[in-house]
Amino acid sequence: MTAVDPVLVEIVEGTLASVEMEVETAIARTARSPMIRDAHDFRAGIHDVRLRKLTGRSYSALVQPIVRDFPVTEMNPGDVFFHNDVYLSEGGIGHLPDLCVTVPVFHDGEVVAFVQAFGHHDDIGGAVPGSMPSHARSAFEEGLMVPPIKLWDRGVPNRAALTIMTRNSRMPDSLAGDLDAECSACLMGARRLGELFDRYGRAAVEACFDAIIAATTETFRRELLAKIPEGVHVWEDYAEHDGVDEPRLHAQRITLTVDHSADTPLVIDFTGTSPQAKGPINHAGDYAGGVFLKKWLAPILRNLADTPERMAELDVNEGVVPLIEMRFPEKGTLLTPIFPAPTNARTFVILRLLGVLAGVLAKATGGRMPADQETIRYTGVYGDDHDGRPYLMREVLGGGSGGRWYADGEDTIHVVPDSRNIPVEFAESRWPFRVERLGLARDSGGPGLYRGGLGYDKHIRMLRDASFMSIADRSILSCWGVNGGRAGRPFLVTVDGQEMEGLVDDFPVKEGQVIRVRTTGGGGWGSPYDRDPALVAADVRDSKVSWEAAREDYGVALTGPEDAPEIDVLATENVRTALRATNPSRFFDRGPGYKTLSGGLPHPDVDIV
Repeated sequence: MTAVDPVLVEIVEGTLASVEMEVETAIARTARSPMIRDAHDFRAGIHDVRLRKLTGRSYSALVQPIVRDFPVTEMNPGDVFFHNDVYLSEGGIGHLPDLCVTVPVFHDGEVVAFVQAFGHHDDIGGAVPGSMPSHARSAFEEGLMVPPIKLWDRGVPNRAALTIMTRNSRMPDSLAGDLDAECSACLMGARRLGELFDRYGRAAVEACFDAIIAATTETFRRELLAKIPEGVHVWEDYAEHDGVDEPRLHAQRITLTVDHSADTPLVIDFTGTSPQAKGPINHAGDYAGGVFLKKWLAPILRNLADTPERMAELDVNEGVVPLIEMRFPEKGTLLTPIFPAPTNARTFVILRLLGVLAGVLAKATGGRMPADQETIRYTGVYGDDHDGRPYLMREVLGGGSGGRWYADGEDTIHVVPDSRNIPVEFAESRWPFRVERLGLARDSGGPGLYRGGLGYDKHIRMLRDASFMSIADRSILSCWGVNGGRAGRPFLVTVDGQEMEGLVDDFPVKEGQVIRVRTTGGGGWGSPYDRDPALVAADVRDSKVSWEAAREDYGVALTGPEDAPEIDVLATENVRTALRATNPSRFFDRGPGYKTLSGGLPHPDVDIV
């Protein structure tokens, strides 16, 4: 057997995936907060001693800030390191509620790898419950900032540090329980990984690490990047508000340069990104060479795979890093903010960047990419329960994904793998409200040859007075359609019919009032007038598309009852002919919100008619 025996590589790769999943399962079974235990808004990751991410199931934070502040040679078995400081995380932490624990793995007395977990926790202090003040102007309003520290020393927890953190939290019991679960799970994962080194030896296992990463590099270069034409391609998209200024277009721009003969074939240049916002939509991405953003954006490239099945097989580990060069603008932009610029709503930027990369690739490849999606927003209520105890219910509801060149978008997905909404039965048993509806938001998906996925439609009736909160973009702008597809519907919240803005900290909701939440629908792909009328009729029957939208958006005339519609073929041909003449298709359709904020003036370099 040699160190790069392909059988051993498979064993090591499978062990890494198993350890990662075991760590996540342990956290989910032992954590205290609904956000971690039930919504599963956390991730585990495994990195080698060279700080390379080995697993590809999901994104994760970075080990760089730990080894920067704590020499590897001074670490000991049983040590657990902790940090959540955005500006001292080398780009791996986006906002303060994301708490990260890191555990070194030992073999023969030396550090050989790291097991890490980070997740979105209920509360770490700051101006509002949940530590995400939507109108923050400074990081000091957002909660407790903890630079890298040693939270456990040789298996002994640092009680002073834990006391400081829980004292700053409105949910101290949940925070303490979650941290204990994460530290214990990562220590368990470190033991499991150490057993792999004990069994096969350090040289053989590290050779397998090299092979796993090299295989990813080669696969992405050969199967995916080769499909992007050489040249320079430009696209930009926008966050719509920052919580402080009036709504306007906050641009995130990518200039993509493709040179297949270069060692680094992709150059992603963010020049043209807007100045840093006054409010909390900034993301500190320009650290460690942008290595976090490289791994965050790389999954978009998987859409270039030959088949959906092949796309699902492709992991994103450190192997994607050598293929991408990041070029950041000067300090003081949305992606290069200057401390203490607030960052708690940085999802507005990093989610939009996924769409910007998809958009620029759609331009480069003639539309062989999904339409846009926006699948994270935070909504919730807080107050006192029936026993007078304070509570916080915060949920990360997904939305519809974009239509694809081969299929409709998926309904109510979440960009974070395995994340989910909070079960109704659990919510109603724990908090003073009743969920009167949880279903699909009809007509929310963008019309297209392949329809955009639908968002959620959720109705919550309050049983006690409370306060509503929201951190959500795409309440004005829509998820754009591509290649003739139309934009989806934006995010919308009403309280007894009163429409809310996307960024809300403390809107009062009275007992008996109903909060209605409609999350975003994905953009459509291809002309809706080319969609099979039978599929439109099926969507009407399944309450995904309304009777009116079938005619107005798809040009399909239906007769009969709504639960069993029939197609009027002649009328459909006539309606579609008229609609094609009066509604010329665009390569990208941004929806009416873009015209509202921009005056309808497309940027000549980035908008295609």
